[in-house]
Parts: sequence; structure tokens; C-alpha cells
Amino acid sequence: MTFTRRQIMTAAAGLVPRLDAQPKKRPNILVLLTDDQRFSTLHAINNPEVQTPTMDRLASRGTTFTHGCIMGGTIPAVCSPSRAMLLTGQSLFHVTDSIVTPRSGPDSVARPFEMFPELFRRNGYRTFGTGKWHNGEPLYARCFTDGGNIFFGGMSDHLRVPIADYDPSGKYPKQKRYTGRKFSSELFSDSAVDFLDRYKGDDPFVMYVAYTAPHDPRMAPKRYLDRYPWQDIKLPANFLPQHPFDNGELRIRDEMLAPFPRTPDVVKQNIAAYYAMITEVDEQMGRVVQALERSGRAENTIIVMAGDNGLALGQHGLMGKQSLYDHSVRVPLIVGGPGLPAGKRSDALCYLMDLYPTFCDAAALKAPSNVEGRSLMPLLTGHKTSIRDSVFLAYRDFQRGVRTDRWKLIVYNVKGQETVQLFDLLTDPLEQKNLATDASHAHKVRELRQLLKRWMTETQDRVDLDKPDWGRT
Repeated sequence: MTFTRRQIMTAAAGLVPRLDAQPKKRPNILVLLTDDQRFSTLHAINNPEVQTPTMDRLASRGTTFTHGCIMGGTIPAVCSPSRAMLLTGQSLFHVTDSIVTPRSGPDSVARPFEMFPELFRRNGYRTFGTGKWHNGEPLYARCFTDGGNIFFGGMSDHLRVPIADYDPSGKYPKQKRYTGRKFSSELFSDSAVDFLDRYKGDDPFVMYVAYTAPHDPRMAPKRYLDRYPWQDIKLPANFLPQHPFDNGELRIRDEMLAPFPRTPDVVKQNIAAYYAMITEVDEQMGRVVQALERSGRAENTIIVMAGDNGLALGQHGLMGKQSLYDHSVRVPLIVGGPGLPAGKRSDALCYLMDLYPTFCDAAALKAPSNVEGRSLMPLLTGHKTSIRDSVFLAYRDFQRGVRTDRWKLIVYNVKGQETVQLFDLLTDPLEQKNLATDASHAHKVRELRQLLKRWMTETQDRVDLDKPDWGRT
């Protein structure tokens, strides 16, 4: 055997070489994306109450990013901008103006974009999509060469999902849609399994399998719900009957799914149903992984398991995802594949939009210049322990936040009233003790407020913390 000088130097340094430095075929990419699954719902990682054997297996074979985040949302359906950020590698306000609620004119911050399946398709990949596509029919047509059981909506009854067949012409008129006859997760896994069983081509592939579970309605089949007697469920330590102040979204749809004030029994019943939904989608996800292994292509496939946003379910007196607490903005994120470490955990701050340049690194493709994500590859290979010192968080035009490894600042402006929260996440990971009113932490509030303002400038946020009512009109 012969080795290049670079390979010899890398081995001597005890480092894992980059995937694009190895003489292997371009890797396949499989993305398994869940809906409304918060970060603290993996049995083997952080929650012994929930049963997730497939996700646990993926974690044992890859790297779990324990502080994977979303940037937030500009609409209550946070999943739409979250998925747009993952697909484009661009930040919140850019995808909002370009995709979520398209804008034009002098105040627009829209940017040209090429979604990652679109880029890989242009570079010779077969691209397959199934499940929830919350970003419009034309963009789906741009991305995928194959697909099936496509859901062009945000949520539905899991037993009556309005779906469309793949159309190579890219036309998806509503009259050609029909109601699926299986539970949503099974429908989408069926399409993914069928693609893997049928595909015999030599070209590498991208698969985007986007589930609608565990999003409500929480209606898992009884055999899953029976695994979770609600009386045995632990009440979250940061449970509150109601949120301590008006955060701007206390009466939105998600919050109306449980009565006010919240009661321990109702919260535990909701959590039990949520866990049942997670176990159901985990099992269906396992079918896709088994089909990949059966195809003989698993050894050259990068598998990503992720969620699009979290959910409160009684924490801080909230039920939904329209907040900047960790239960809403942190998501599960696992990455594994050829040449990557197994059973590793990283607590580095990162975003879902960092997946785009990671995929490009893995396939030796150049990411578009306007991709704002940062590749996770240095974290995966051990070359770095962090890629971000902080993350920026935003919800609509009245919640803004920033967090570092230790601290989180959240500021609210609701009906002209500004509220500030400061949490020391090292000693208070459940965000229960607000230190913002403590004079000894005034310097930290000022420091993080300046960091927040820098992030707002960088991301072209339209609100201004220094103006009355944040400059909203």
C-alpha cells in the first residue's frame, strides 16, 4: 500500500482525515427529520422515560450534538422557517423574506438561494423526498428527482394526511392530491423503503424523509400509548401552572391545547401521548434504516437524525414552541457516517443550518457563497471543539435572545412593556431563576445585550432594541 504525505502526517497526528481526502465514492446522505421533537427525548442520551431504540442506535453509531439549536421563527408555525434554514443554510430573516413569507422591496432581506438537495441534484446525485414539505410546491420540484407520499402542509390528522404522488413535471395541483390510508409515519417510511429497495443506480443519493410526528394531534396507535401510563410520567421540574408574564403568545393555538391554569395531570397526559408519538416514529424510522442496510449502501451513507423545533408541554406554564427557552429551541441532532466517529457526544453550540455546509464538505462540493451555516466537520473529526461562541434566537418581532455556553439572555417587548430574563445555564439548566433583576448581574445583562445587538445587525433583523417599541410600526 502507498500513502500520500498528507495521509501520513494526519495519521501521525492522531487525527481523522476529512471525508473528501479519502479515495472513496461520494457518500449518500439520508436525513430523518421529526416534527416538534425537543432535544430531551432520546432514551440513551437524556431521557430514560421514553423508548427510542432506533435513535439510540444512530447515536451509538455517530455523534450526538447535545446543543443543536434552531434560530427561532418569524411565524407561529416555527417548523416552516426551521426547515427552510436547514435546506438553504441561511439565517432566519433571509429565509423568511425568500421562502416563508416572501417579500420584495427596499426593506427586504431576501437572498438568492439553492437548497442543498438542489445543489446535490445539479452535481449528479439522485434526490428523493417524502413527507412534510412546508415550503411550497415549486421549491420541492427544484430539489428532487424522485419522491412519494408528499405532504405540502404544516399539520394534519395523522390518519388522514393529504398527500401527492411524485410528478417529474413538478406540477402538484390540489385536484391530484388524495388522503393517505395509513398513519403518517408509516406512509412516509413506506415511500423511503420503496425507493431504497428499488434503486439500482450507480449515482449517489440524497434522501430527505420528513415526518409529521410527534406534532399534534397526539394520536399514536394504542399499542404505543399503552407503553406510557400517564400516572407514571414525571412532571417536569420547571412545570408552572401559567407563564409568569405575557410573552406575546399566551393564547395562540398551541397554548389552547390544554386548559388554564395548567394542571399536573393534564401535563402528564400530554407528555405520555407525546412520548407515544415519538416511539411510533422511532419504529418507522427503523424501517428506513433497515432498508438502507439491506440495500448494501449503508457503509457509504451519512445518516442525520434531527428535529425541527422543540415543545414545552407544561414547562414554564407553556405548551407550544413559540418561545426561546431551551425546550423550544434545542433539538435532537445526530450525525454518523463513513470515516466519522461512533458513540461521540459534542456540546458545541450549533444550528440545523450548519448541516448544509457539512454535507458539502462530506461530498467535496463547494457550498454557495451565501450559505451562513458553519460546517460541523471540524467537530466531527476532532479538529475543533467549537464552531460558535454564541447563538442568536428570535421569535416574531417581540422576543429576542442570545446564549453562550453558560449564559442566556431573553428580552421581550409586548404591548410596550419590556421584560428581561438572564439565566445561568451552568447552575440553572431548566431556566427557572431569572437573574436579570439581581444588581450583581447587571454587567452580564449589558454584555449579553451588546452581543445580542451585534447578532441582530449581522442577521439583518428589522427590529431595534434601542428604539421605542423596538422600532415596530
